[in-house]
Amino acid sequence: MKVDAVFSGGGVKAFAFIGAMEVADEHGISFERVAGTSAGAIMAALIAAGYSTSEIKEMFLELNLKSFLKESRFGKFVPFLKWLLVYSRLGLYKGDELERWVDEKLAAKGVYTFNDLPQGYLKIVASDLSLGKMVVFPDDLMRLYHIDSRSFSIARAVRISASIPFFFIPIKRLGPQVEKHILVDGGLLSNFPLWVFQNAEGKPLRPILGMKLSSSYDILPKRKINNTIGLFMALFSTMMHAHDARYISKSIATEIMFIPTKDIDATDFDLNEKEKYQLMEYGRESAIKYLKNWTY
Repeated sequence: MKVDAVFSGGGVKAFAFIGAMEVADEHGISFERVAGTSAGAIMAALIAAGYSTSEIKEMFLELNLKSFLKESRFGKFVPFLKWLLVYSRLGLYKGDELERWVDEKLAAKGVYTFNDLPQGYLKIVASDLSLGKMVVFPDDLMRLYHIDSRSFSIARAVRISASIPFFFIPIKRLGPQVEKHILVDGGLLSNFPLWVFQNAEGKPLRPILGMKLSSSYDILPKRKINNTIGLFMALFSTMMHAHDARYISKSIATEIMFIPTKDIDATDFDLNEKEKYQLMEYGRESAIKYLKNWTY
């Protein structure tokens, strides 16, 4: 059975998607079109490029998450300077390594730009702070920036969607002829773009399987706030939740696979192997329970 899939953001918690996808495979469910925000954008891009669940699992288990946290060499050796860089560069870490990794994986499947995929089969959500608008790649590129949407790099779109504000340095230009725009994590405006595959009448073309890395649409885990970064992450998490909680009404909450990830935080880039497998098990458990009663 073919469905359209939507993946929420959630940083390193994306390992849970793999367990859920394994169960979907066992039920004979395959993904036709895919969309996602932040970590969900990474997963969607890999699926759109043709990777199987087992291939994605293998590459995620081999992945050194800390390699994505590349600092400026000045900030690395003089810790105080990295906070000054947050002020000047708007982020602690470069997103270059994340973009390079995604680009490398997509290239292995012969995929580089949206032109290498069937039209409409991949949608990635980001936030343009300069315009105060949500951006859907590739749909909005021509309308907002006068850029050929089909020739835009998928890896660049993923990197933008996953740029957690103040954590990763944001992309400021989409092309040499485009004026400066500050583009960051799509989760700021829609961490779970379940709406992206609905038509003008608000109806999907085929069943949509939404996977959301949280316990339910109206529950947020209590956070400990001990410093400025903790305050920001709590603020960011609350903003992400608030938008989608309004959209995910009780009537459609039954159409979403909620995947509780317990005490794992989106920015826990020091996950060990045991924690990675635990997240995948959370995904498996949630998918088994959900698909047992899934009606479509």
